[in-house]
Amino acid sequence: MDPYLEQAGLWPDVHNSLVAALRDSLAPRVAPRYFIGLERRALMLTPDDLVLVGRPDLAVIHPFGQHSPTRETEAAAILDVDVPIVDEVGEYFLEVREVPGGEIVTVVELLSPVNKLGSGRVEYIKKRTQIFKARTNLVEIDLLRAGEPMPILRGGGRRDYAVLVSRGSQRPRARLHTFDLRQPIPNFPLPLLPGDDEPEVELNAILHAVYERARYDLVVDYAQPAVPPIAPHDADWALSLLNPA
Repeated sequence: MDPYLEQAGLWPDVHNSLVAALRDSLAPRVAPRYFIGLERRALMLTPDDLVLVGRPDLAVIHPFGQHSPTRETEAAAILDVDVPIVDEVGEYFLEVREVPGGEIVTVVELLSPVNKLGSGRVEYIKKRTQIFKARTNLVEIDLLRAGEPMPILRGGGRRDYAVLVSRGSQRPRARLHTFDLRQPIPNFPLPLLPGDDEPEVELNAILHAVYERARYDLVVDYAQPAVPPIAPHDADWALSLLNPA
């Protein structure tokens, strides 16, 4: 994983491009038994939420000068004030549907800062809980170091990144693939209905291909510190990659 891809101005592009690339990679391998749909979710966030998840450009408020009545005895006054507003942030996820019938078999979520911080985290956990109550499989991909990991009952531990594969037929048991900055993203199976062949998701290769096609190297300034900062024990390693001898 490239920690520089987490920067607020770039991650939405990475997020949506990677979700689409996942669909393009997996759809031919599960057809015609399954159809993989690219779905969009709209989230309404307040300016405070937008700042919290690193989108201050969408939450710019130009403060007015504060005006007060000239005399305490005045019965009326005209003041410049701010009213509550919300802004829409959209993000994509995948639904694997059985053909025919269209029943949702698996949901694939790539987490964003909106999912891990602020009120967006509350809303996402509600959706996650509804999936856990059903027989729908869930693949939850967390490639963000910022924010708290999604809750699990036991095990796991704190690592930089994680991929949760939760099969509806095996809950509450699930498999959590964890890894750190220096390790490749591990492959994992795409859960389908019991008895069907499940393709292996080579997320590491898919992400690297997205990076090359999108030319993220043109917009990432590797001379600046990563946000959030790289852990001290990884800093020298990262520097050696950026400045090879």
